[in-house]
Amino acid sequence: MSTEILTALEYMEKEKGIDREEMIATISSALVTAAQKSINAGQELRVEINPKSGAISAWVLLEVVDSVSDSKRQIHVEKAGDYIDNPRLGQFVEKEIDPGALGRIAAQTAKQSIMQRIRLHEKERIHEDYKDQVGQVVSGIVRRREKGDLVVEVGKAEAILPNRERVPGEDYSPGEPIRCLLLDLDIANRGPELVLSRSNLRFVHRLFETEVTEIKDGTVVIENMAREPGYRTKIAVTSRDSKVDPVGACVGARGARVKSIVRELGGEKIDIIRYYPDTIKFLEEALKPVVPKNVTVDEKDKRIHFEIAEDDMSLAIGRRGQNAKLTSKLMGWRLNIAKEETGGVGFEQRMARAVEGLHQIQGITSELAEQLVSIGINSPDAFEGVTAGDLVDAGFSQEDADSILAAYNDFQSSRSAPSS
Repeated sequence: MSTEILTALEYMEKEKGIDREEMIATISSALVTAAQKSINAGQELRVEINPKSGAISAWVLLEVVDSVSDSKRQIHVEKAGDYIDNPRLGQFVEKEIDPGALGRIAAQTAKQSIMQRIRLHEKERIHEDYKDQVGQVVSGIVRRREKGDLVVEVGKAEAILPNRERVPGEDYSPGEPIRCLLLDLDIANRGPELVLSRSNLRFVHRLFETEVTEIKDGTVVIENMAREPGYRTKIAVTSRDSKVDPVGACVGARGARVKSIVRELGGEKIDIIRYYPDTIKFLEEALKPVVPKNVTVDEKDKRIHFEIAEDDMSLAIGRRGQNAKLTSKLMGWRLNIAKEETGGVGFEQRMARAVEGLHQIQGITSELAEQLVSIGINSPDAFEGVTAGDLVDAGFSQEDADSILAAYNDFQSSRSAPSS
């Protein structure tokens, strides 16, 4: 067993950074505790481990008596003379015993205790090493998959990249390098303590801080961000120095800075927008090249009504309404987008017409229909590709989102069913 202990000590010291003396104290204590619970029950023991050879020495503590009633705890005064000079009644002597006498069960229990102490020590070390890095970008190597999650080696620690924190479409194989945001430091669970993310909005924020020196030194400020991981990120920036163009600083010479970030994000699109405190001007900037017309701002409900040309409708709303949703998140306003029409038809009339069109779908109330129209779903055909998650992100409750899609699916089934 001494060879195994020496190997374990060397491994823990070199690979895990655990102090040898601390490990020796842990193993000794574990051996004593385990032995006292098995064949050495009732005995008081002392165990020492040679730090160089790993050899184990063990002693049992016995009380000197003139009449032995418990041989596990007591020793006769005459026999005690074999271990100390001039023994006296009531004294204690240490009798060396064969470490093998500690028992197989004791050894197994000790190993379990050792592993528990090692895990605790690693948690403490990881907490100390990484407590100041939460919210920062870290680099690592993918090691394996566990139930859909990725286990990543970060320095001497293992971290986990949960499936929910990954970007849709991204795939990593064991051995590949990876950069992530250190999202959380979880010391409560038994698994990997470091929780990573590549889908979190702060990951993109940190990448911009790394690539754009003007953001790092505070000259350029990120006012707001919105992200649909794997699809698009919108970032609104402003400058504290009138001589510095915030958008140009983020893009870099020939787009070098933003291209570097796009590569890190696997080709995710990034829109860099100049921030304006004026709501209408900010809307115009955020929608470029689409031009909003007849803009009405509802300060009370934080809602903006506007029209756009019919040819620009798909560009403004985006696939599954994602572009409109991101613009809404970026600005912090709900957007009501309507197609520009001629002939004197007013905005309210066009809204009412779109709501009426959605009434073809039984089960969608007028209130839900108005809310759907406000996010660009102004006809049954506009539901194509929309998921419950998209509706929840747009402000619907989960119950309403499920109800709306169920009603739409029933409508589609009835529309495609052959007539009798």
